[in-house]
Amino acid sequence: MTTDTDLLLALWHEVGHGADLAATVKAISARLATALPHARLELIRCDAAARRFETAADTASLAGRHWQVTPTAFKALSGEMKRSPVLHLTDESARPEALAALSAPVGKALLVGLLHDGGPLLGLAVLTPRPGGFEAGHRRQFATLLEPLTAVLARDVRLHELDQQRAIAEEERQLLLTRLGRDAVADTIVGADRGLHTVMQRVAQVARSDSSVLLLGETGSGKEVVARAIHERSRRAGGPFVRVNCGALAPELVDSELFGHEKGSFTGAIGQRRGWFERADGGTLFLDEVGELPLSAQVRLLRVLQDGGLQRVGGEQTLQVDVRIVAATHRDLPAMVAQGAFREDLWYRLAVFPIRIPPLRERRDDIPELAHHFARRACLKLGLPPRLPDARELARLADYPWPGNVRELATVIERAALLGSGDRLDCAAALGMAAPALPSTAAAVGSSAGEFPTLDEAMAAHIRAALARTQGRVEGRRGAARLLAINPHTLRARMRKLGVVPAQHRPADD
Repeated sequence: MTTDTDLLLALWHEVGHGADLAATVKAISARLATALPHARLELIRCDAAARRFETAADTASLAGRHWQVTPTAFKALSGEMKRSPVLHLTDESARPEALAALSAPVGKALLVGLLHDGGPLLGLAVLTPRPGGFEAGHRRQFATLLEPLTAVLARDVRLHELDQQRAIAEEERQLLLTRLGRDAVADTIVGADRGLHTVMQRVAQVARSDSSVLLLGETGSGKEVVARAIHERSRRAGGPFVRVNCGALAPELVDSELFGHEKGSFTGAIGQRRGWFERADGGTLFLDEVGELPLSAQVRLLRVLQDGGLQRVGGEQTLQVDVRIVAATHRDLPAMVAQGAFREDLWYRLAVFPIRIPPLRERRDDIPELAHHFARRACLKLGLPPRLPDARELARLADYPWPGNVRELATVIERAALLGSGDRLDCAAALGMAAPALPSTAAAVGSSAGEFPTLDEAMAAHIRAALARTQGRVEGRRGAARLLAINPHTLRARMRKLGVVPAQHRPADD
């Protein structure tokens, strides 16, 4: 004869070994058959917030049916379950409101309420009788099943919640990728096997170490992409990757941004702030446009690189940070060292392992693959049908000099997708919109210098042309920064570096 203890042990065995909910419920039903003759065992999952019930598993294969109940019926059923977890559903045992919470008449069934730590209703277990119904002793026996049945349902509810959270996370990931115009979180580096082959070999050589890396290349050539590749292939890949555009930092705030500050250390310091070094602790700090740092900040940067210690502005405590530095610049740092604009000792610290990134005009074989990559990304971002450039469009792209490098190519392709109105990529029109400004300014500089202008000279002339058109305004809706599609702080830093004075382009009575 099977005792209640034997039955309970057998049920816990099924609970512990059953991975699949449907199989576990069928196994429990089979174990119960001798003690509690029944026609069907149903396990019902409850969403208390939505007052929604769903059959999680059923020996009659009814899983998946769901229904919602009124607030009155749900309150009545929850109250009934807390007063008496096991109900023998006869006409006198429960109020009609409580029975109304069930999706269909269940006859004189046994109903057990599965509560979460005695609190909210987790779900229900319904044992439907065979002809003849249940006896009074069956209710007592069913009460011993509360714990194993609750464990089964609690495990299922947790798995169900994880599935929902996973689906929400995947939906958010897809929305983010769409917004960024990407196919995957970590896009592959286009050209790694061709134009960037030597660069990627260098990346592979240095990534596993903690040595400082200096990336040298023109603006828009892909320095940040290479910096991220170094981080992702390093032992720090699980740590943060923090990018700081040194050219966009106001000189008076450089120390605070990089090293942090204490409350009250200067006017406006209303609280303590962790700098970028602290935020990158355990990971990689990418110092983009490092040549723009003022000499005072270069001294403190050198100190951090030497001993890993820093002090916040206004602080006395030395903080230790474990940060790998990857720096980048488009400037000629050795020339700046010779001119006294960049510290020689900092140059040696940063240039432990220099990597030169070739401009796009030196890797024209990569243009077709890059164009296809950016076309797919642009169409995804803009919600347009997939369109790729044809052979004629690729030939046009290959003939263009690309002064803005890969970044300019991405912009042109996105513009071509917009101009093509979803039917095609109009690269000719996109290049036509981009072409006039740079050649005209470059030609103006070239005619005065008697030779082809340097990149800085062309950039200075282009900024002056924008300031002339905006009457010397830098910020605002009609400012040069908006016209040039650049952050005003970045533009001011560039103007300081290039010696461009906006006041010279303002009207005389301004």
